[in-house]
Amino acid sequence: MKPSRDISRLIEIMAALRTPVTGCPWDLEQSFETIAPYTLEEAYEVADAIAKSDMLELREELGDLLLQVVYHARMAEEDEHFNFEDVVEGITKKMIRRHPHVFGDENGEKADHVKGIWERIKAEERAEKLAERQALGLTETQKGFLDDVPTAFPALQEADKLQRRASKVGFDWNDARLVLDKIREETHELDEELAKSAPDKDRISDELGDTLFALANLARHLDIDPEEALRRTNRKFRKRFATIEVTAETNGTTLDAMSLEEMEAAWQAAKNSTNRE
Repeated sequence: MKPSRDISRLIEIMAALRTPVTGCPWDLEQSFETIAPYTLEEAYEVADAIAKSDMLELREELGDLLLQVVYHARMAEEDEHFNFEDVVEGITKKMIRRHPHVFGDENGEKADHVKGIWERIKAEERAEKLAERQALGLTETQKGFLDDVPTAFPALQEADKLQRRASKVGFDWNDARLVLDKIREETHELDEELAKSAPDKDRISDELGDTLFALANLARHLDIDPEEALRRTNRKFRKRFATIEVTAETNGTTLDAMSLEEMEAAWQAAKNSTNRE
């Protein structure tokens, strides 16, 4: 079998890998549950390639992510649920429906009006999805207002999505400074737990979680993506820590042999250099 620029070849390859007896033993053992972690991993690797502005890597990672879509669709087809063509039809239908200002009779609509259109269409889609599930005799799982926020999101992203959803019905502060007050309240409660003679780890975990949740809320009020803000800090940490490594090498020593004071001095030097830049 030869490579091809046609998506049908990738579908054929996956079908061959999943064919009993002649297929790949590893691929035949997989299920939706075992493949799901790889799907998440590939999505993160796409984001990483974008962050590095590496277009060659992005091309490769997008292929890996596309393979995940084909993989899940193939397993669903084997179980007679749906196939890859159904997936394509579903997303094209959704995109056309959600963009009446491009494909319909509402051309030239302003961005704020478009957002209102999207909310109305999404509500209609949720109602249709519920009716479809009921027609198939499937148990409806989305019973609460927050149930359509996926629990598989990274925790920080899930917190942001939950808060945005709750704000739609007015469960929200109207001033970022009030959120800051909440953060101070949560850190005070965390401090109280840590100050106890016999700290309760579960209680500490709860209070730390509350603090992180409040910080995510502050990011939303400041119109800052908390995931991206933390990624920026992670990149900054990597760069400054690398400076400590360079300092150790320059001084003919190793990280293990450096004292905390020496590492802190190198860290502060890197921080000051970054601030000047």
